[in-house]
Amino acid sequence: MNLIVQNTPAPHGATGRILHLTLNRPELRNAMSLAMVAELHGALQEAEQAGDVRAIVLRGAGGHFCAGADLKDMASARATAAGDPERAIAEHNARFGELCAAFGRTGIAVVVVVEGAVMGGGFGLACVADVVIAADSARFRLPETSLGVLPAQIAPFLVQRLGFSEARRLAVTGGTLDAAGALALRLVHAVHAPEAIDTAVQEVLAQVLRCAPQAVAATKALVARARWQTAEQLVPEAAAAFARAATGPEGAEGIAAFLQGRAPSWAPHP
Repeated sequence: MNLIVQNTPAPHGATGRILHLTLNRPELRNAMSLAMVAELHGALQEAEQAGDVRAIVLRGAGGHFCAGADLKDMASARATAAGDPERAIAEHNARFGELCAAFGRTGIAVVVVVEGAVMGGGFGLACVADVVIAADSARFRLPETSLGVLPAQIAPFLVQRLGFSEARRLAVTGGTLDAAGALALRLVHAVHAPEAIDTAVQEVLAQVLRCAPQAVAATKALVARARWQTAEQLVPEAAAAFARAATGPEGAEGIAAFLQGRAPSWAPHP
């Protein structure tokens, strides 16, 4: 089993459920095979279609998050290609980019927990998460250029998360970051001792669950568009999105709850 999938009810009376996804190839530091990529993508699609998943928590088994792509898997794709190994490897590589893009654009809140090795595609998944919580054992690395290849699919996500200068530096040096360095760059949002990680995750989930799920999705979409458009260009779209929310069921419930001094229906109840 490449991926462990677990569902838990949202705690304390909040609506919906939490989807826990655990990369499960600990003997290979959770290196990503095509099978694992497909399972991750499938789990995300099912969560989006279900409509009741409030947050996804993604982590790795065995003390590591992800050591990047499984190079043996890539070599196998090349060996079995019928006369066009370059095309086969390109298709193989594209699956990793499609996975990161899918997690980056989902309207569901994504919390990634990193520890140990965080390399290649694992680095990319950290870059597209909404919240990244790191154990102090986390070590980030981009080994691709030292292997004669490129961090091809994750390069855009590195730029989005870290900015052009830092992405470029890490790429050309095969760069490494410890947890403290990742926190300084805001690649991760908090660093904890391993025994404190689960508590930190629950605290983040409690914050997410206080927010209305459709409002979260709409806000994520608006923030994503803000990377490419000026504030002036976004004024009409932002106003229309606000009006839809304010006149919709979540807006009505949220305002009523505020006026009545109670928690809204989607949130944890004291």
